[in-house]
Parts: sequence; C-alpha cells; structure tokens
Amino acid sequence: MKHITVVGCVVLLLSVSWAVYSAAVPVHEEEFIQCLSNEFNAYTKSLEIIFTPESSLYSHLLESSKDNMRWINSTSRPALILTPMHESEIRAAILCSKRVGLQVRVRSGGHDYEGLSYLCKTPFIIIDLLNFRAIEVDIEDETAWVQSGATIGELYYAIAQESKVHAFPAGLCPTVGIGGHLSGGGFGTMLRKYGLAADNVIDAYLVDVTGRILDRQGMGEDLFWAIRGGGGASFGIILSWKIKLVRVPPTVTVFNVPRTLEQGATKLVHRWQYISHKLPQDIFIRIVIQNVGGDNNHHATQKKTVLATFNSLFLGDKDRLVSLMDESFPELGVEASDCLEMSWVDSTVYFAGFARGSPLEVLLDKTELYKAYFKAKSDFVTEPIPEDGLTGIWERFLKEELVFVIMDPYGGRMDAILESQLPFPHRKGNLYNIQYIVKWEGNGVGSAATHIDWINKLYKYMEKYVSKFPRAAYLNYRDLDLGTNKHPNTSDEEASVWGLKYFKANFKRLVQVKSRVDPHNFFWNEQSIPSISSTWKRRKNYHFS
Repeated sequence: MKHITVVGCVVLLLSVSWAVYSAAVPVHEEEFIQCLSNEFNAYTKSLEIIFTPESSLYSHLLESSKDNMRWINSTSRPALILTPMHESEIRAAILCSKRVGLQVRVRSGGHDYEGLSYLCKTPFIIIDLLNFRAIEVDIEDETAWVQSGATIGELYYAIAQESKVHAFPAGLCPTVGIGGHLSGGGFGTMLRKYGLAADNVIDAYLVDVTGRILDRQGMGEDLFWAIRGGGGASFGIILSWKIKLVRVPPTVTVFNVPRTLEQGATKLVHRWQYISHKLPQDIFIRIVIQNVGGDNNHHATQKKTVLATFNSLFLGDKDRLVSLMDESFPELGVEASDCLEMSWVDSTVYFAGFARGSPLEVLLDKTELYKAYFKAKSDFVTEPIPEDGLTGIWERFLKEELVFVIMDPYGGRMDAILESQLPFPHRKGNLYNIQYIVKWEGNGVGSAATHIDWINKLYKYMEKYVSKFPRAAYLNYRDLDLGTNKHPNTSDEEASVWGLKYFKANFKRLVQVKSRVDPHNFFWNEQSIPSISSTWKRRKNYHFS
C-alpha cells in the first residue's frame, strides 16, 4: 500500500514570504526559514505552516494541546512551530534544523507527561503533526493505516464507521496522539486479550536523520523493532503506522463497582492482586483509587476516605460476565444491575469518561476532559502488596488533596510475549502496572513543589513493594526524576539508569540501533536513547558488541 498523505494537500507550502520574517526573527530562525525556502522550487502564501512568536496563532498552537497544565507558563518556547501538510516539509525541516543548529521536538498529541514534545533547554522548533491525521481502514484485510497526528479517538471512530466487530487494542484517553502512544508501547482495556498497541503494528513510514522516507523493509527489522515501544522520537519522525485490527463481539459488557474503605476496599484490592492476572483473557478489571470527601469537593462525602472503583471491560454479554465473576471474584459482589451491555466502540466512550448516551462524535473532539496540573510516576508489581502495605498507601492519600492510583492488570496475552519481542519488556511475571498521579489547582509559588514532594515520598514508600533490579517504569508515563541526558552533543552514561528502568535488557539493543541510525544524536531529548561513545564503552559491566 502506498504511503498516506493528507487528501488535497499540496507539496510546496510556506506560510509567508521571506521578506516578512527577515526583520522579526533571530539569526537561527532566519537561516532556518531561508533554508526551507531553498528546499522547495516554489512556495505559496495561501497556507501557513510556519508560526513565529509574532504570529497570532503561535500561543494557541503552543498551549492548546499541552495536557499537563504544569508546563503552561514554561519559559521554554520554540523559535518556530511548523504544522506541515506534506512529508516533504518534514524532511526539509529535519535537514534545515541540522544545518542551522536547532533541536527538533515532534508533537502528535501533546500528552507527554514531562512536556518533552514541546519543551527544550536549547534553541528548538516544534514540528506539530496536527495535519497528519489521515486514517484508511481496510476491513477486508483487517488492517488500517493511521498517521501519527491522529488521535486514539479518531482511530476508534474510523474503525467503527467500517465495522461493528473490529477494534484496536490501544488506550483509554481519546485525545492521545497515535504517534506517541504506539512508539511508547501503548495499552488499554484489551491488553490481556491482544497485548500492546505496539504488538499489533505491522508496518510504518519514518523520516530518518538524513531525510529518507523509509517503510519497514527500507528501515530494516532492527529499527522497526525499536520504534514500537522504544520511543520513536529517538530515531526519526514517524509519519504513519499500519496496524492489525482485532475482532470483538457485537456486544461487550462494562461495569464500575465503587467501594470505600468502610465498605471493605482494602480486602478487595488485596484479593484482586491474586486473581486479576489469572482471569480469562476476555476480562479486564482495573482499579482506580482516589481520595474523596473532606476538602475534596468532587464528592459529597463529608468524611475524607479512600474510594476504590473496580472498572471492567468484558468481551461478551453480562450474563456470562456475572457468572464468571461469581466463580472467580465473588467478594466484589458484581450483579447484573451493575453491568451495561454496549458495542465495543461505545465502551471506548464510556471508559473515556463521557456521559452515557454521548454520540460517537465525542471521540473526535481533541479537547482534553481532564486537563490539570499534575505529576505522575509508575511502577510494576510482581508480588501482591500485603494489606498493611495498602493501608500505608491510604494513610498517605488522606494527607493530600487530590490523588489517584491506577492499577492495570497484566497476565493473559502479555504473559505469552517474550520480553525481547519489542523494547517494552514488562511481560510475564508482572501482576499489574501502577500509575500514581497527584493533581492540584493552579501553579502558584510553592504549590507544585509541595505536591511533587508528596508523590516522591509515596514513591519512596512503595519501593519495597514493587519490582526490583531494576525498579521498572513505563515510558509513556514519562518521569524525569528517573534521570536525564545532560546535553544533546554527548552520550550521557547516566541514561543507563532510566534506560534500564524503562527497557531492562532491551536498552542495550536500543542504544545499538540508535548508534547506527542517528550516530550524532540529532534526535535528542532529556530521555532519548543515546548513541554509543567512548565513555559508554569504558563503563564496567556494560559492554556493547
């Protein structure tokens, strides 16, 4: 299948003439824009793709897709924002950025927890893929091509327009960009049945550091392996992905069963740890745990407590689900009245938090429902946490304003895939993943620091209860506290600290791929895969062949 481009777009586009910019931008940007104009035979003023700080839409473009409000007032601002309409413009942007010494940040959705898709410590540009959102679904072949700037919600909607019994096993938040989601691994309610989103990618198109546009055959199996879970921004700019669709029944069933501490939440969460990863692959039951009541006005509860909500998708009807729950998890007390039957695509609307009965078109809305100031961290659990360990978590919850822990069960298909199959290594042996989130209102002086200190203390408390050697983390829940690369022109050996947490033994292979395809480390960020340097080669106990 030929590579997808946005329908109706033209190849040679620049926003306004060179004369308009020449007096308004610094030397780097002047050189960059002049270089871009030289890359094309002609350009037009009718369609804008370049926005400087003086452009009326610059601030809107910069801020609109920032998921974490913590970075709204950041002083790290790009020299230019590009919104390319065609792959040739992306190629030109890479070549010109290299030529004039500008870093590149690529944004597909803006959900990077630490803002690395739109922040940089050195002069940089943003290539925003908001116009790369084409989706082509081939039901006969049970595949789809989706461009990196499309959202998960747009993909789900497009599939549903073609079939009621096909789906894709990606995440729960519809505003997340496909590019970042797939390149970090990506999981959602069907991971126990079909694995990660990245496990179901079968081809891709990528622009490499030299400007070449490569498909799977052209890039080779090593690079194709690396971009499916190793963080695509380390290796190039991924234009589009070919994905394998999966089969779902016409009717699926969901439930939300909330339990407070007073209703036995501690024992239920403790029991869940022993069974959730062993359930049939068609059942996914995650737990969303939060503090409610007291000064938290999101709930009417007067007394502050902890609420654990058992949130489930079952690929089947409710009678079968209730029967299975009675057999495997009777303690939860799931009844038919707790369950809702619907189509699979309607379940994506449900899990996204929209009101029941909302039209499918809400999946197309790029406005994030839950934008907030927040800090997040992650862990993997290999042994059940004892009840007193859970009680220690609740005690800390009751001292903070608004916090969440989300526990996503593994097992099933995830146990059958080797750790080395993709860069994402967190497979057999993991009972579940934990995401910790603390949210707050406003970003006043001292406000963020107080809440970040709280989550750091919780993370320290959890150390004895989670995976070890390394204490693992999930790349798509980015956490710069794990370590950073110091400078784009160096191969920082400190990367081995966070690299091993995200990728375990796969980190070595990722470094080797990076060193071959981007030896001068052009595609750099604070947690990008580094290239091999003499410092790395001298490291004891860490050898590269």
